[in-house]
Amino acid sequence: MNRKAIVITILVVVVAVGAVALLRRGEPTRSGATHPPAAHRSASPAEQSPRTTERVPAHYEVPPSISGLEPTLPPESFTGLTKDAYRVAGEIPQTLAQLPCYCHCDEGFGHKSLQSCFVDDHAAHCAICVNEALAAYKLQQQGMTPAQIRERIIAEYASQ
Repeated sequence: MNRKAIVITILVVVVAVGAVALLRRGEPTRSGATHPPAAHRSASPAEQSPRTTERVPAHYEVPPSISGLEPTLPPESFTGLTKDAYRVAGEIPQTLAQLPCYCHCDEGFGHKSLQSCFVDDHAAHCAICVNEALAAYKLQQQGMTPAQIRERIIAEYASQ
């Protein structure tokens, strides 16, 4: 191969890699996972909530099995509203798995849903996580389904 052909080949490869990187920039990161579970839904940058131009953070459309979710931390490790939110996370993990978290931890920490915020101490440092979980619990107690709760969360938090 002559020198000119090699340079052109290298330029084509560099441009292709750059294009792939730009396309993937808007996707949420996932720590340790190369592919999300089949039931997992991550909102793409192009996907829009009907009420806002902001993307909907990652969440499950169909609840994963309880055994498929990481356990949440014990509420006794916390105080106040944070303790209440960790209690809720332990009581309704499948509901929280179907909700997006509007602190956008799916991008920064690879979280797959609001439930992911409670498997470590992330939620203990985030009022959004705590408030969303407590709101979800209250709405579920009022008889709303996870899908209805998700719509309410999106309506309330997407514009903030």
